[in-house]
Amino acid sequence: MDSIISLTGLSKSFGRRKALNNIDLVIGKGEFVAIFGPNGAGKTTLLKIMSTIIEPTKGNVLINGIDSKKDPSKIRGMIGAISHETYLYDELTARENLEFFAHMYDIDKDHIDDRIDDILKNVNLFQRADERAGSFSRGMKQRLSIARALLHQPSILLMDEPYTGLDQHAAANFERVLMGTGNSDVTRIMITHNIERAFELCDRMLIMDRGELRFDKLKTDIESVEEFKEQYLSIVEKDTDAEGISNF
Repeated sequence: MDSIISLTGLSKSFGRRKALNNIDLVIGKGEFVAIFGPNGAGKTTLLKIMSTIIEPTKGNVLINGIDSKKDPSKIRGMIGAISHETYLYDELTARENLEFFAHMYDIDKDHIDDRIDDILKNVNLFQRADERAGSFSRGMKQRLSIARALLHQPSILLMDEPYTGLDQHAAANFERVLMGTGNSDVTRIMITHNIERAFELCDRMLIMDRGELRFDKLKTDIESVEEFKEQYLSIVEKDTDAEGISNF
């Protein structure tokens, strides 16, 4: 499998606090990777470095062979990002939000309208396309942010707690859209606390703790969800402050 993300000796400090400590990680093209860990483990920092939002203190980041320090704008064009923060413009309609980002992503002007219609239908917001995003519920805003992330058909999808604000029906629809984001070359990386859902969707499971990568296995090498939960608890030392598992 060809690699699309390569991290070498990656560290990140914020003042005296070390958020990431000497991480080496290679992710193959088309992999679906889930990242788990207690709050403060460094998961979100890792995704922000992959997406070039922040720079590492030490180490190298290659995205599809491109050094993140040399050409971050080119890397951003390859990435779609979904977060628990929606980052939408409340004063704009759903369609206007997507039009704004379509121009940022340099989507062919002749295809923008059709692409926006298609993605709004996929996230069940087509009938609300001309309503202001500020009038939407939390779940609707999250669905619109998912549409925005998929709009330019990225080759890498980075997701930080994407289920936030989604009810069961919306979550199922999100997964339908997620698993249909294109061909097998689309690489998906998801931070989540929901082990059951991730175990069903993903093909590789990582655990981070205290800024370090502590566990990295293919799902096929893990016997069951229960075995993975036991591994998780042994790694985070049964920290009662860790919010690392839902439905556990």
